Amino acid sequence: MTTQLRADYPRPQHARQQWINLNGEWAFEFDDEHAGRREKWQLGQKAFSKRIQVPFAFQSELSGIHDPDFHDVVWYARNLDLPESFAGKRILLHFGAVDYEATVWVNGQQVAYHEGGHTPFHADITDALTDGGNTLVVQAVDYSKDVTLPRGKQYWLHDSASIFYTRTTGIWQTVWMEAVAPVHLEKVKFTPRIDTNEIEIEYFVQGDVSEGIELQADISFEGKPVASDTYTIRSNREKRTIGLHDFNDHGLGRWWSPEKPNLYDATFTVKQGGEKVDEVVSYFGMRKISIEDGKLSLNNRPYQMKLVLDQGYFPDGNLTPPSDDAIRRDVELTKEMGFNGARKHQKIEDPRYLYWCDKLGLLVWGEAANAYQYSNEYVRKFTKEWQEAIERDYNHPSIVVWVPINESWGVPNILIDKQQQLHALTMYYLTKSLDPTRPVISNDGWEMTDTDLYNIHDYEWREEVLAERYASIESSIAARPANRELSVGGFAYGGQPILVTEFGGIAYKKSEWEGWGYSGANSDEEFIAKLEAVVRPIRTSKAVQGYCYTQLTDVEQEINGLLTYDRKPKVPLELIRAINEGKK
Repeated sequence: MTTQLRADYPRPQHARQQWINLNGEWAFEFDDEHAGRREKWQLGQKAFSKRIQVPFAFQSELSGIHDPDFHDVVWYARNLDLPESFAGKRILLHFGAVDYEATVWVNGQQVAYHEGGHTPFHADITDALTDGGNTLVVQAVDYSKDVTLPRGKQYWLHDSASIFYTRTTGIWQTVWMEAVAPVHLEKVKFTPRIDTNEIEIEYFVQGDVSEGIELQADISFEGKPVASDTYTIRSNREKRTIGLHDFNDHGLGRWWSPEKPNLYDATFTVKQGGEKVDEVVSYFGMRKISIEDGKLSLNNRPYQMKLVLDQGYFPDGNLTPPSDDAIRRDVELTKEMGFNGARKHQKIEDPRYLYWCDKLGLLVWGEAANAYQYSNEYVRKFTKEWQEAIERDYNHPSIVVWVPINESWGVPNILIDKQQQLHALTMYYLTKSLDPTRPVISNDGWEMTDTDLYNIHDYEWREEVLAERYASIESSIAARPANRELSVGGFAYGGQPILVTEFGGIAYKKSEWEGWGYSGANSDEEFIAKLEAVVRPIRTSKAVQGYCYTQLTDVEQEINGLLTYDRKPKVPLELIRAINEGKK
């Protein structure tokens, strides 16, 4: 076995002590002839010819295979060794993400099937385990050329081009196991209520709760207890509200924001007959995102969002960050350049990224990985995966906006097609029905139906044109910078906050990578001048309440990043910060 990569805890908002990381070397095989099921590879008796480093997809360098060709059916296998401390417990097997379909067998017995390339799933594998050796086999099936599949920026042609990048097939987030009691805390849902200084907590308990089950909640801030209570659990799902009276002594000091990313620690203890059977460590942030009198507000005060578009790709891991340090460094670099947020683009990001945004203080717009064309089957797959994404990420205080659809991806005929308009409208209201606490955008960039924010994409690079275009609300909503209507289906601007959520995209070559951008620069001085020319009129506009600059890093053939693909700044970070802060 080689050195294990990505050894960090994969689910920091619901942590247990008893867990095993299954990343590292697995046996691996391509199945281009679709022989695996017919030859019963799931039984674990097939000797696979390759070795792969999980959780990196075979297309990536860090996988040890680095093959960019189409292989839409792949198989993984490894032995499972359980420690004595797992004895008598239920064993849960977790997958962070497998692109696109996954079927899982333990000792030849199917224990899980999951569809959706960006969201997690798990299985209780206890009854499939034996006292001797155990074998885990996974089949992953991708549909690389299907343009109706929700895949984000993964290209359906062989070579990356334009705005599309290398594909990801198979396991690309951490695989792990944990041991739990028959009665255990499956999920906790936090909803902060800063206006009343309360945290609403919804508990989901797995197992028989017919008698003698208690749940103790202990909340602390910076190591000091601030609330504690114990409840008798009478059903598998219950809701409680806990007052955080320490707020009264500290005013706004403990609310979460990018400037002060205050987090409360929470420990949940499940007791059965007075004995502890489960313990989960979590955290939450007290913050509120809202629209007050037409103003986008954070914690009841108008707040200008200064975001950067972040594709979440890496030169050696593709969609998978190479390390937890790399994830943290992306957040730190974003903040060092004077941005207070990121629009995570066409990717439902690794929970470790959201953890560092929570901890270090960075706003995140949670965006789906879209399809490119519309079909009824696309609607089924996309709707299911988006609901799973909202469920997974609901608790993160850093996430402040949901973006189910971007630039009419998946709904290319939305301008004239009533069915596609209704789909965008459905995604807007579905998202709000699952999470009424955050703004939702129906279609970021243009061709919007109902929407909480009125977002415009504009790659104009001349300062005088941008200044005139965004001089007023009237001129902003009259613009058609991509030659697209901003509203469709009889909808119109209704007083929502206006943001310019893609702009800039200045290409500047500072590495061996060749590529393109929406405009160009040939020197540091020209790059800084052009950057200031596009940011200043947007930042100072009286009509625009926030912006998102394209983009954080170069990605493959796109060289329009503020950083190179390997995260080296193209110009001093303090110069970019000065532009964002209006000090240059």
